[in-house]
Amino acid sequence: MKTYLSHPWTLDPAEAVALQRELRARLILTDRLGPVRRVAGVDVGFEADGAVTRAAVAVLRYPELEVLETAIAHRPTTFPYIPGLLSFRELPAVLEALDGLREPPDLLLCDGQGIAHPRRFGIASHLGLLVDIPSIGVAKTRLCGTHEEPPDRRGAWTPLRAEGETVGAALRTRVGVKPLYVSPGHRIGLETAIAWVMGCCTRYRLPETTRHAHRLASGPNRREPAGSGGGGDGQIVVSRG
Repeated sequence: MKTYLSHPWTLDPAEAVALQRELRARLILTDRLGPVRRVAGVDVGFEADGAVTRAAVAVLRYPELEVLETAIAHRPTTFPYIPGLLSFRELPAVLEALDGLREPPDLLLCDGQGIAHPRRFGIASHLGLLVDIPSIGVAKTRLCGTHEEPPDRRGAWTPLRAEGETVGAALRTRVGVKPLYVSPGHRIGLETAIAWVMGCCTRYRLPETTRHAHRLASGPNRREPAGSGGGGDGQIVVSRG
């Protein structure tokens, strides 16, 4: 997959923070989407006590939400676990997984934050900017900001606010469950991001994109043979030693 922006990954934490602040200015937080028929979930897990990063991408046909293809990439973990800088730890493997797809997706739903981040540059924003694909952060937990509890009905949401600005939403995707934290990543606005997340949710709290990607990223601690599982046309496995 073509990368429209690149930068070194061998940075120390202070350099990574400075890069986030620099790249934040390049984000587009209004709707710049074309037709969406291929929507992808992105998730990351770890193997060997964190020594190996395992990134998974599951591409679903929209609106049917049928799995079209999946890809998994394994590569050595080279950046430490530092909250707020997880994209530097996870994205090298994610980019390799995306590169294994037969066709690029039209929209990315990332398990993590978009601009609902202390420097307004979470993993969804970082990834969307690098590959220039509309992206949404769909997180299970809040990283920053405050919000009122959304009403207990499907699709209800309240603004997530930090330092006087709205950075996302606490979204109730199912009655009786905790909200998800949705924020724009790149090339999409908040209300459109919420609509796409709800469009990818069926009877579960998590959107189908996230559910499929999570199973791939956090499944058995092994390297699956190419073409196995996934429920779609095939699975591509990319490994980097």
